[in-house]
Amino acid sequence: MRRIRLLRRIALSAAAVIVVALAAVLIPLGLAHEKPLAICVSDPTTFPPQGIAGWEGEQLENAATIMQTAASLGFGRDGQVLGVMTAMGESSLRNIDYGDWETSGFTNPDGSRTTSIGLFQQQEWWGTPEERMDPATAATLFYERLARVRDWQSMEQSLAIHRVQINLDPTYYTRYSADASAVVDALSAPC
Repeated sequence: MRRIRLLRRIALSAAAVIVVALAAVLIPLGLAHEKPLAICVSDPTTFPPQGIAGWEGEQLENAATIMQTAASLGFGRDGQVLGVMTAMGESSLRNIDYGDWETSGFTNPDGSRTTSIGLFQQQEWWGTPEERMDPATAATLFYERLARVRDWQSMEQSLAIHRVQINLDPTYYTRYSADASAVVDALSAPC
């Protein structure tokens, strides 16, 4: 009889330990799979702190501005991706007040000093320094020129951008396609 009681106690204790251990493991796992917070393109406080495809903080805010500007001008996802790709390639999505002359000594084809600044590294013939340093205005300037590129939607992405930016390497922007798509898709999710 004692033996049976002892075995029951051991079995009950073992069951209690198993229940506590399972709870300790399963509850945190369940919490880890909760639905992530929605990302809203218009609310930078919802952007993931770990970033998207290696782009974070100010860079995502600038991408969101480019996307919102594109949308307000009637450009869909493809146009938004092109704008974000361009700014990734030109400035790493940072609104910088210097350009190719200051960093590399590059000159224009006629030998004059480059004057590129801002997200899109636009030169002085694009607009005033204030316009080129304002992310929404700089994006508007980019999209106004993209709209004039005939059949840009059917062109290879980097070549369409090159028709606007007139970069030395027409395929330069290709390396940013996957990242730009990831950023645009993540920021486009319904919130």
